[in-house]
Formats: sequence, structure tokens, C-alpha cells
Amino acid sequence: MNCFTSSGAAIVNSGVGAAISCAVSSLLTDCLPPGYRREVTRVISSPPDQVQPKVDVQLYPKPGDAIDIDRPVLFDVAAKRQIDVPFELFANPIQMGDLKWRKDSAGVRFEFDQRGHQVYRLIEVDAASGKPRVIAEDTSDTFINSYSRSFAHDVGGEGKEVIWMSERDGWNHLYLYDAKSTKVKNQITRGAFVVRQVIKVDEKKRQIWFAANGMRKGEDPYLQHYYRIDFDGRNLTPITTTHAYHDVAFSSDMQFYVDTYSRVDQANIAKLHKADGTELAQLETPDIARLLEAGFKPPEVFTAKGRDGKTDIWGVIVRPQNFDPNKKYPVIENIYAGPHSSFVPKTFWPFGPHSSGDKVIGMQALADMGFIVVQIDGMGTLNRSKAFHDKAWKDIGDTGFPDRIAWHKAAAAKYNYYDISRVGIYGGSAGGQNSLSALVFQPDFYKVAVAYAGCFDNRMDKIGWNEAWMGWPI
Repeated sequence: MNCFTSSGAAIVNSGVGAAISCAVSSLLTDCLPPGYRREVTRVISSPPDQVQPKVDVQLYPKPGDAIDIDRPVLFDVAAKRQIDVPFELFANPIQMGDLKWRKDSAGVRFEFDQRGHQVYRLIEVDAASGKPRVIAEDTSDTFINSYSRSFAHDVGGEGKEVIWMSERDGWNHLYLYDAKSTKVKNQITRGAFVVRQVIKVDEKKRQIWFAANGMRKGEDPYLQHYYRIDFDGRNLTPITTTHAYHDVAFSSDMQFYVDTYSRVDQANIAKLHKADGTELAQLETPDIARLLEAGFKPPEVFTAKGRDGKTDIWGVIVRPQNFDPNKKYPVIENIYAGPHSSFVPKTFWPFGPHSSGDKVIGMQALADMGFIVVQIDGMGTLNRSKAFHDKAWKDIGDTGFPDRIAWHKAAAAKYNYYDISRVGIYGGSAGGQNSLSALVFQPDFYKVAVAYAGCFDNRMDKIGWNEAWMGWPI
């Protein structure tokens, strides 16, 4: 297949992207045997350029469709020569990308996610021969969460060491690889917690700055904190310590940072720190006096055991502002159980989008109509262990309902006003599917549902999200 001439059905394309070597001597791009060009038709009811509605067509691949296949090819720029790259190591990708050359231009690497999301590899292609090799690899009997969690860093750009993110031990962690031998030198982070994001790799000091949740005992395990650790896994140092959900903005030289933190019952506080943790100034001090005068009460953070009788399930309870503990209140659950994240709010209650764009203050408005309103993260959602997340595998319909129902029952056992005989549910998008599933699969518990903008047949929705959890072939 010759990409210089676009012979046959192949075309030069940027699905993988294009990367020019540091010495500008080689170019890696991709040939693209095209897949099925599925189109969907939409009606634009109020187009900006005319009064009448009009029809629009867009490409929209669906689960199971034949898709474009990335085939990376290498070019010797000076010789105007194409070097074919054998593709057996990446024969059936759902996605490939993040092309990066080594500093010496001797090789280029990219990440490969096999269709079905059960094989994920970091591959390096030798610039002289075009021969590929696997530097790091993860496999899974369920799914690899490349949808929202992946990280690969070539230390120094020299092709000697790589930092790799993996859930292979049951939690999302970082590993240091010897890129020459392709062996793990050491596990960098370890324990029953989740590395959410790598913020900075300091190659000179051989340190990593990262965000994680679940490390601090006695706290809500979803609260995000920041840490620093050495490449060898030693000297784990907490950057944030206050019991809250933290968002930290670091200066470009990592010498200073602004820490903004809150909880559902604690308004935002922002502080300026030096890198060693020394507080330099409090930048934001909350004053919610007028909010409290208006009748605001924060939700209750409530936890109960899930389906296994051991795992803590976390949620919030919102009561009417004129709440009377002597009354019985019907219960409404706000649901969004997409496996790509967790959704119960963790930051200050009145502000911010949660649950597929729903404003959490809307839950209070709903409660003020005479309901108890709750939101729960059941099994099958993200930011806990791999086993917790795997409940979604090929069973999005599970939706964590056994955990949710156990949570509701625990709340009713504690609070007499919680009328478990009248439980309704609502949600949009994945939450719409979840809401309808409540009536289909748990009709003895959920009595009414409002489902909007839902995907009610996963074969009809977008390919990426659905194959990520439901697998392939369908």
C-alpha cells in the first residue's frame, strides 16, 4: 500500500496524526483503509442563516460498524522513500495516537487501543527499519479504561524509561518501565486509592506531581488531593491536607500553587502556597451569610453498604427547606450512572454542573416541592477500584441498582420520614437510559421515572462510549 500515490482504497490521513522527527529526517503519518461511512440525518429547526428548518447529515459510526483502520507509515524525507511498518502489533485499533519522537530521532512511539478495549499498548517504531515493538502493555478480561484514564511519558525523550498508567493491580497506578528491556523497574504508586491525573513529571529531580482520591483514611474516598512522589515510589508527600475536594493550579515552574477547595457543606476557600506548602496568602474567604438567611441548608453526605455488604456506597440527601421530620416524604433519585466518571457532587453545593449538565441547585428546588431528593454513585461508575468499575462490563443495565436500593433501604431504616414505598427516579442522556431501566429491571422498587434524551438501545448510540463498556464484537 503506497501512501505517496494513495493507491487502492488507501488515503493519507491524520487519524493517528503526523509527527516529524527532531532532525526533520523522518515523518510518521498513517494510511487509512476506510470503514463504513454511516450517516445520520438531523433537522436543524432554527438555523442561523434562514427562517425555514433544514436537513443536516453527519458521520456517526455506531457500535459494531466497520471503521477506518489506522496504518502508520514512515517516510524518509530526504530520500522521498516510504518505509512500510508491519501492523501485526496494532492490527485492529479503535484508536491510536499521541505520536512522539525520541530526541535522537531513532524512534517514534504511539499508543494503541485495540477494538474491544481489552488490549492497550505503547508501541515504538524504529526509524531506520520501520520495525515496531511493544514497550508497555495492559490486557483485561473486561475493559481497559482508556476512555478517561491513560498516561505514557518517555523520560527525557530518550527511549530509556517510560512512566505508564495501569489498573493491573486493581487500582489506577503509575509504573516505571525500562523501555529497552520492556520490563517494569518498579511500581511508583501503590495502595487502595486512584491516581486521577499526572500534573507534572520533574525529570531532573525524578519526581511526579499527581492528583488522587481515596488515599486519606476517614474521608469521603472521592475527595481529590494532590501529592508528590519519587520515581522509585519513595517519599510520597501530600500537597493538600484539608478535608475537602481540591483543585490546584501550579505555576509553570512548580514553585507556587493556588489551592481552591470545598465540600458540599463548605464554601470555596482559595489559598496561595509555596511549593513546600508554606501558605502565603488566603485569596478567597467565603461569606455565605445571605445564603443562610435565605434558608440554605447543605445536603447530607450519606453512606451505606452496597450489594456485597462490605463496600461503602456514597451519596447525598437533599431535604426541603421547610423540612418537617414528623412527615413522610416521597423520594426522588437523580441518576446518572455512566461508567466514564462518578457524579455525586463533592464541591460546594449551590454551584457547578453535575449529572449530565443538571444544576444541583435544581435538586433543592425539586425537594422544596415536597420531596426528599438523593443522588448516589453505585458500582459500575468510576473513581473507585477496578472491581467496583467492572460491574458495568457488558451490563450497563445493572446501573448499580442493587447498591442504590441497599442505600435507599439504609436511609429509610435511619430516617422515619424517608418513604421507601414511594421512590421515583429521573435523569438525562445515560441517566435517561438508567431511569427507564429502573422501571424495566426494578419495578418493585421504583414506582415512576422521568427519562429524557436517553439512549434506550446501545446499538444505536455512538461507537466509542458504548463499545468501551459493552465490548466488541456486539
